[in-house]
Amino acid sequence: MYTTQMDAAKKGIVTREMEIVAKKEHMPVDVLMARIAKGEVVIPANKNHKCIDPEGVGTGCRTKINVNLGVSRDHNNYEEEMAKAKLAAEMHAEAIMDLSCYGKTQKFRQDLIATSPAMIGTVPMYDAVGMLDKALKNITVDEFFSVVERHAQDGVDFITVHCGMNQKTAERIKNNPRLTSIVSRGGSILFAWMEMNKQENPFYEYYDRLLDICEKYDVTISLGDACRPGSIADSTDAAQIEELITLGELTKRAWAHNVQVMIEGPGHMAFNEIEANMVLEKKLCHNAPFYVLGPLVTDVAPGYDHITAAIGGTMAATAGADFLCYVTPAEHLRLPTVEDVKEGIVAFKIAAHAADIAKGLPHARDWDNAMSKARADVDFPKMIELAIDPEKAEAYRASSKPEKEDTCTMCGKMCPMRNMKKILAGEDITLL
Repeated sequence: MYTTQMDAAKKGIVTREMEIVAKKEHMPVDVLMARIAKGEVVIPANKNHKCIDPEGVGTGCRTKINVNLGVSRDHNNYEEEMAKAKLAAEMHAEAIMDLSCYGKTQKFRQDLIATSPAMIGTVPMYDAVGMLDKALKNITVDEFFSVVERHAQDGVDFITVHCGMNQKTAERIKNNPRLTSIVSRGGSILFAWMEMNKQENPFYEYYDRLLDICEKYDVTISLGDACRPGSIADSTDAAQIEELITLGELTKRAWAHNVQVMIEGPGHMAFNEIEANMVLEKKLCHNAPFYVLGPLVTDVAPGYDHITAAIGGTMAATAGADFLCYVTPAEHLRLPTVEDVKEGIVAFKIAAHAADIAKGLPHARDWDNAMSKARADVDFPKMIELAIDPEKAEAYRASSKPEKEDTCTMCGKMCPMRNMKKILAGEDITLL
């Protein structure tokens, strides 16, 4: 018997989830099992999430992407959020985070877990006020843990908990003012509770209690970065690094409980700092899988932040990040629409795939080689079929039809692919 995927790996037990992931990753199952035992790979798969299609995150695995969704006070359309979840599944996003922060969210969370093959993550702090129906200041330590337990019982595969922001880190924030202070929603809520109650972070002080819950249900802890930079001006500062050191210490404690761990990272960060931050996380957190938001490489592109984040995400994953949290064009502006979600997914599928090519993962180039062959064959139907977004590719093709089907309206008869194919086949060509 085993309690978690990590416990099974330490005991040399090959689980069904390991077999599935090993096949997907073209990785020998004994290699995968050894990496899970060391904490270098996680398989977030709650025992109560029955329809999950397991995925591995970490060393030697394809870069995975996460889709954020969920209702807010100003936009609480559950049907629209379920439509986003359905789209994410159709586009093969590996993870969905339900960030609902308004009202009684359990039914939506349970529906999501009952229907989604993707791994599901939540931030229990977001749910505390609505679920408990009381003021933040008056929430007790026991009540905080009751919310975590409820999420675990419901079948959540990973939870973001900001365990690393203790009183020492909070003082660092207050004594070293940032341009954008704390931009983590969960981190800011927890900071406010600590300040109003003059108490230590309960998830830091009673960390073993959190580990007991996670071990019981095999919930992966995503150790949240409350001090992640919200602007390029604040990146790689003392608060961010101090919290990262604490997260490394908490990682070892979790592994001793056989609890799987991911580490969350920046945020906003200048492009030239990204590689060093990835190396630093892997060193300080003992090569635990790294989960980053972007990072966004400039602060001036509202409406286009899926692009600024995908640029940073490609660099981050190439340099060692294992899991990318997508960003949509709506970032910093409003709750994303279904179309925004699609734009974000496409941007980050590109970023993740580009990084996997750069990392030299087995078979990462197969898709690109197939597309290149279709281009050499001037086979537009095949190109559209292989496109990362076939619907958009087909719409572009249909919107401007060429005279000859084996060309496009960019080059026409001067198409080099068409002409080389003909010449090499011994045919004459005409450009008139």
